[in-house]
Amino acid sequence: MKRIVIADDSATARMFIKRCLDIIGFGDAEIIEAENGKEALAAAKAEPTDLLLSDLNMPVMDGETLLKWVRASPKLLDMPVVIITSAGNPAKEQELLQLGALKVINKPVSPPLLLEALSPFIDD
Repeated sequence: MKRIVIADDSATARMFIKRCLDIIGFGDAEIIEAENGKEALAAAKAEPTDLLLSDLNMPVMDGETLLKWVRASPKLLDMPVVIITSAGNPAKEQELLQLGALKVINKPVSPPLLLEALSPFIDD
């Protein structure tokens, strides 16, 4: 895992996610922060990105729209996307998984939650 994009309109949330990534062993990854889905999409298209962590509710472009754009892009199609949400809505979670999200994590994010979601990538 080399390059991770974190999309969240809250700087505090991005900082907390970065700290969780550090705790679970992704401290050497290049972390790119984006305030919304549009910035995250541009960052992911700019350079090969290994993982996208995105909040669901953001201004400009939300996480669901971002996920749809990623899955529609031949260049980004295989990039794992984890959606982070405070909604706690099982129907929405199923919808996001069907759209191609690797995992949907409920806020607050914690190192164990992230570790579980990212365990397939730990050995990479």
